[in-house]
Amino acid sequence: MPPRTDLLDLVADLKSKGEAFCLATVVRTVSVTAAKAGAKAVIRPDGRISEGWIGGGCARAAVLKAAREALADGQPRLVSVMPKDILADLGLKPGEERDGVRFARNMCPSRGTMDVFVEPMLPKPDLVVLGASPVALALAELGPRFGYRVVVAAPAEDQGLFAQADERVEGYGIPEASGGPRYLIVSTQGRGDEAALKAALTAEADHVAFVGSRRKVAALRESLTGDGVPAGRFDRLKGPAGLDLGAITPEEIALSILAEILALRRKGQRAAVPD
Repeated sequence: MPPRTDLLDLVADLKSKGEAFCLATVVRTVSVTAAKAGAKAVIRPDGRISEGWIGGGCARAAVLKAAREALADGQPRLVSVMPKDILADLGLKPGEERDGVRFARNMCPSRGTMDVFVEPMLPKPDLVVLGASPVALALAELGPRFGYRVVVAAPAEDQGLFAQADERVEGYGIPEASGGPRYLIVSTQGRGDEAALKAALTAEADHVAFVGSRRKVAALRESLTGDGVPAGRFDRLKGPAGLDLGAITPEEIALSILAEILALRRKGQRAAVPD
């Protein structure tokens, strides 16, 4: 097993590269177990434990299954691996979940109990801002505060308007997705509307929105479909962009757009709270 500091350096490196993985950490052991509390392992999307160690085969299958699911939905898991007789005493079956804990059977002779926290480390979602309007500038400024990787797509002469960006694209050629969710916002305000919207509609994304009126969206739809853009591509376009918060200023409009994206990202992640 690599030294703890080396493994954590690797975790930091993988995060900086935008690679998806899970970090599994042994948080508690009872009786005899091969791994002890604090042991860690990096689990890749293909199911490999590439670095670190959390014990032998007694816990491996349950932890790898939890890692695959965590990478799929972005939610952490707590897995408790324990002997068959203890499961029976608690009225539990292997694979059962109770109070946020998934229970698995320890088939090893050691007959110990081990709790493992499986945490997904997913790439930051991309916020792709097309255009250099005041709303676009506000989106690029606010995006990092909400955990987005900001990609700015704008003409070369407008790039200097943006104080910072994780990636810059001159023009409206949208780069390949980084691996995480991707949200495209067209905010050109009359400068390159058709070129930017066409690029956004033909790119792969989880959400595409246009900052402008419904009348303008309708006019662009007619123009672009006449230019060969499939009408079905417009079915996923949200225009005007953002939630109806009564926003007026560019900053308020940007906030309404980020609120709309947040609602999409977090849908189903929070359990309903009873009245």
